[in-house]
Amino acid sequence: MIPFIDLKTQYAALREPIEARMSAVLKHGQFIMGPEVEELEGKLAAFTGSKFCVSASSGTDTLLIALMALGAGPGDEVITTPFSFIATAETIALAGAKPVFVDIEADSFNIDPAKIDAAITPRTKAIMPVSLYGQCADFDVINAIAARHKLPVIEDAAQSFGATYKGKRSCAATAIGSTSFFPSKPLGCYGDGGALFTDDAALAKAMREIRAHGQDRRYHHPRLGINGRLDTLQAAVLLAKLPRFDWEVARRAEIGARYSALIAAFAPGADQPGAAEAVMMGRAGAPRLAVPHIRAGNTSVFAQYTIVVPNRDAVLEALKARNIPTAIHYPTPLHLQPVFESAGVRAGTMPVAEAAARCVFSLPMGPDLTEADQDSVVAALREAIGAAG
Repeated sequence: MIPFIDLKTQYAALREPIEARMSAVLKHGQFIMGPEVEELEGKLAAFTGSKFCVSASSGTDTLLIALMALGAGPGDEVITTPFSFIATAETIALAGAKPVFVDIEADSFNIDPAKIDAAITPRTKAIMPVSLYGQCADFDVINAIAARHKLPVIEDAAQSFGATYKGKRSCAATAIGSTSFFPSKPLGCYGDGGALFTDDAALAKAMREIRAHGQDRRYHHPRLGINGRLDTLQAAVLLAKLPRFDWEVARRAEIGARYSALIAAFAPGADQPGAAEAVMMGRAGAPRLAVPHIRAGNTSVFAQYTIVVPNRDAVLEALKARNIPTAIHYPTPLHLQPVFESAGVRAGTMPVAEAAARCVFSLPMGPDLTEADQDSVVAALREAIGAAG
């Protein structure tokens, strides 16, 4: 069976450097904040073009650390997207602030900048867009809005590390960038991990202290913090993977483009601007499905290769019968999750996010996906679309 994400082939290609790096940690025994952590931070900062990198224990903890460094707390609001993993809004609530949801764009699935201004109030503390599926949000517009209101922007780049926005690396296009090294991410370790990026020395200092229980030196704690350090072993894995990462980013772009071309060949119009919105909204003349739309000036690392279909359940059943694995990112928008019911955001208020939740699903994707496997996926998809009507 074709794997949804193939980590075994990647490991086979990197086994020697990974094992050598991990063996070095086992020998020196500095399992917490060992020398590999600082080495990794330097290399990640250089990769993104950021002045500072602060590694941490997960992509969830990095978001929380960023919010804590900005002083977000009770009475504050943070504007974000309703179409993301729970961690995006969860960390806002854990910091004591209120997530304020703004609907998404139909073509990118990222937050709609045109709707942000109306959501800003005197209580707004920050804006937290998500660069979903591997493509950056529209940061020129978002940063301009934030600058007018003197607000910081935190990029939730859990899915977009390695992507670019108008020549800038994801994680280096806003005041703070936050990413995840969960194993299935574009750059993944073998457990949980994450990192923060900024050009602001004061923010970097605050984030370093917060990730280590708020201490600025041993047993001296000027601020509240968390236990948010990246394990040295995970840093070692990431260091072993970094030399291959540029190749993987290029492969992801190639495979994503090939998927879109193959699908558009049997579903005319699937790759045209506006196709996703037409499919989701059931417009007359809509194509049978829509493939990812990568905006001019953007590159994508295709953390997921996500398509849009009007009859998802039937298509997924047909693909399952053909042994093609799929995933839905995400079946329920955040504003409709039970934990956020008290916010009072009713169904129907985020129509694009709600439509996306009914129509999107992801196909197998990764830098080691072979053309033969990709051809099998597309052939099965064509059959599934036909069978589903």
